[in-house]
Amino acid sequence: MTLLWMNLAFVFVFAYFSRYFAVPLLESGSLHSVRPNKLLIFASLATLVVISGLRSNIGDTFTYMNIYKENAFTWEYVQDHKDIGFGILQMLLKNYISEDPQIMIFTTALITNLLIIIVLYNYSRMIEISLYVYITGGLFLVSMNGIRQVLAAAITFAATKYLINGNWKRYYLIIIFASFFHQSALILLPMYFIVRFKAWSKATFALIIFAVIVVIGYEQFSALLFKAIDDTQYSGYIDFAEGGANSLRVAVEATPLLIAYLGRNKLKKLFPEGDIIVNMTLLGFVFMVIATQEWIFARMSIYFQLYGLILVSWLPKLFRKKDQKLIYFAIIVCYFAYYYYENVISLNILYKSDYLIW
Repeated sequence: MTLLWMNLAFVFVFAYFSRYFAVPLLESGSLHSVRPNKLLIFASLATLVVISGLRSNIGDTFTYMNIYKENAFTWEYVQDHKDIGFGILQMLLKNYISEDPQIMIFTTALITNLLIIIVLYNYSRMIEISLYVYITGGLFLVSMNGIRQVLAAAITFAATKYLINGNWKRYYLIIIFASFFHQSALILLPMYFIVRFKAWSKATFALIIFAVIVVIGYEQFSALLFKAIDDTQYSGYIDFAEGGANSLRVAVEATPLLIAYLGRNKLKKLFPEGDIIVNMTLLGFVFMVIATQEWIFARMSIYFQLYGLILVSWLPKLFRKKDQKLIYFAIIVCYFAYYYYENVISLNILYKSDYLIW
């Protein structure tokens, strides 16, 4: 865990000082009066990429490395396996750059974290909070486990501009492209229309009620869902049994939404485009509530949790000016405690690398 703790410290410090050395922004209609220092944000990105890209364990990393090492990536191989976009990426890397599987791990880490940081740079109010929660909230660790799906999620996250601006053609093109890396990204196609309503409207509460109904009638819901995916590449999930997400994880997802609801009027003034961000975050919460019955549904929440990183960065500004520092530190302390519990006490994460020796 030592390198993971160092990663957290360096990423946060670099991002914090990127605001301290921010550049005044003269663009009209911008959400910010200043823009974080790009060099220091690049330092945060470089830290994330090095730690993620040079790992040799965590989750299914070893499996992905073995697949890369043991297979010849031909067009026939790519066409015979699911998610051809990821197959093409591996084929290009192995045939033209290196047969060392570390290059695949490093490349996916670079693309994933680069896309996420670009969006956070444009929409986060306090980017150091977004990156801090990215790590302590668990998404950074997940990116080292579900490599293909988080890569696809990062690509869909890059479509945030078009989701907010209402450019459905470009949004759909990006989502379809992302689906070539993980087909589950297609779930975001109908979400374009679902999230384009005012936050905390009747539709919002309908989603929450839906989540509760699904939990209560989970057996009937799961039977219908698994029947629908029976002939797809995800039919294997029918036999998936890892239990449900714990209540603490659900509480972590719910707290930013609760604060956003209480400060909804001020958030609307500070961040007019915030309705879509809130609604996407809410969908992540809905999937996490359903995941209390079966963890597999937490995989779908990955696409929406990225929007929660934007939302949490605006939360301190929803309070009175004299209370904002207290809320800022409360976020730091609470997420740190959660990170320690999740990674040290619960999962006992051990980070290994053949290149980073500590």
